[in-house]
Amino acid sequence: MAETIELEIVTPERLVVKDRAESVQIPGRGGYLGILPGHAPLISELAVGEITYKHGSATTRLSVAWGFAEVLPEKITILAETAELAADIDVPRAEAALARAQQRIKEAEDSAAYEEAAAALARAETRLAVAKQQ
Repeated sequence: MAETIELEIVTPERLVVKDRAESVQIPGRGGYLGILPGHAPLISELAVGEITYKHGSATTRLSVAWGFAEVLPEKITILAETAELAADIDVPRAEAALARAQQRIKEAEDSAAYEEAAAALARAETRLAVAKQQ
């Protein structure tokens, strides 16, 4: 069995990560998935959350929101609506988005508006948590 697995994380705008990893953790719709080289094939919808992968002694963290992950024994491909490396997250912008989302939740007049605001809140909280762990 291989000791690493290829990892590609792509958004509509760019290739965010192309690397090799010894382990990867991704936020699936039903919870976090731990992936090691040689993993059985699967496809999962992504939730808002943090992708963490390890290569040697380095741990890399990304904030991700929505998309799909395809896992094959030798490669993981993640197609995400948004994905940001911890170092690329603009903390003041994320804090402003958090404040806006909190205000939108307070002002939500129906369930659709509330769900949209809750999704924005989850994304802002994840971005801040990932940025603070770098």
